[in-house]
Amino acid sequence: MNEFLSAALAFPAVVFGAALVVVVCFWLLVLAGATGHDSFDTDLDTDAVGVGGVPVSVSVSLLVLVSWFVSLTGSVLVLRSGATGTPRALLHIAVLAAALLIAWGTVRMLLRRFRRYFPAEPPPSRRDFVGQVCTIRTGSVSADFGQAEVAAADGSTAIVQVRLLDASVPPGETFTAGSAGLLYAYDAEGEFFWVSPYDAELAPRALPHDAG
Repeated sequence: MNEFLSAALAFPAVVFGAALVVVVCFWLLVLAGATGHDSFDTDLDTDAVGVGGVPVSVSVSLLVLVSWFVSLTGSVLVLRSGATGTPRALLHIAVLAAALLIAWGTVRMLLRRFRRYFPAEPPPSRRDFVGQVCTIRTGSVSADFGQAEVAAADGSTAIVQVRLLDASVPPGETFTAGSAGLLYAYDAEGEFFWVSPYDAELAPRALPHDAG
C-alpha cells in the first residue's frame, strides 16, 4: 500500500491523478444534470489529434484515465528500480512521455470501434418544428383533427398532425386547406402540434413550396 501511495503521489502520476479527480467530478455533475456531456464540444477540436468523432468530454476522459494508469504503473517500476538522482528524474520523464503516447494510441483504437455510437449531429426531433410556419392540408382543422405541411431545416417537407383551439380563429375568418398556420407548441402525449392562424404576407419566404 505504501508503494502504491508513493507512486500515486510521485511525478508524473500525481499530475494525471489530479486531472482524473477533475474528470470524475465532471461526470458526477453530468449525472446530476448540472451540465451536459457535450459542454466542451465547441471549445476544443480533438479531430486534429485523431481522437475526434465523439464528445470532447469522452475522449479527454479516456486519455486522462489511460494516462493515469500507465503513469502509475511506470512510477511503481521506477521506485522498484532503486534509481536516484538524475537517472530517476529521467525515468520519470520517460514515464510521462510513454503514458501520453500509450494513452493516445489506446484511445484512438477504442474510438475506431465505438465512434459509430456517437452520431455527428443529433437526430431530428419533431420539436424542431415548433415556431415554424406551416400550410394546412386538410379541409379544416379542429381540436380533434387536422394535418399540415411544414418544411424542415434541410429543405424537405413533412406532414404533421395539428390541432386548433376554437378561440384561435377570430370571428368571420376561416382556417382551411391552403391557409398558413404557426406551430406554436407540441403535445408529446398526443403527438400533434397546436397551430394558430398566421398571415403569410408577413413572411412570404416561409412557404416556398406554395410559390407559383
